[in-house]
Amino acid sequence: MKHQKTYYKTETSADDYTVIIEGPLTSNELNQFTFDDGLDAFRQPKDQFQALLEIADLNEGRIIICRIDNHIIGYVTFLHPDPLERWSDGNLPFIMELGAVEVTLPFRGYNLASHMLELSIKDHFVENYIIITTEYYWHWDLKNSGLDVYEYKNLMIKLMKRAGYEVFQTNDPEITGHPANTLMARIGRNINDEQMQQFDEIRFKNRFLI
Repeated sequence: MKHQKTYYKTETSADDYTVIIEGPLTSNELNQFTFDDGLDAFRQPKDQFQALLEIADLNEGRIIICRIDNHIIGYVTFLHPDPLERWSDGNLPFIMELGAVEVTLPFRGYNLASHMLELSIKDHFVENYIIITTEYYWHWDLKNSGLDVYEYKNLMIKLMKRAGYEVFQTNDPEITGHPANTLMARIGRNINDEQMQQFDEIRFKNRFLI
């Protein structure tokens, strides 16, 4: 499902810094900026920035960033689910995944993740999709947050709810493997009953097999 990418931009502050939140951006636009070394939750920063460049040029891919001057200090990614995951079963074009949300440590606590998520849903394209996010405790920065897994889970749920996401049940082994792991999704206004049924079937795949 191809959709014209509509650019949005806003500003906020963090201490004495002006932080620009903008996107979605192309790889050429992203290449104008530097990438913070603290953005290493998923892979090494250099490799993660390369992943963002690749996602940015996908038809459905969307990268939202927050930056100070020309330095990226946070990002959010959107793309179709990984082909190896159950969420891609049936190649349903209306299912997208919020792949990652990350803000570098010195600038956490300024609601930058919320600002990026809120900017991402200004584009009406989101109303044509079910956008899922799989929250796994092993991606969370428990050490620096000082929170336990359940406190962090509640923090993530609260964050995602600000952008219209809600908790959904599933029998996916990676989610059910730990009680802190969570599936959330934002259901676009244009999603119909048949699409919701297909989403339900993926959430509870093989539930009737013995």
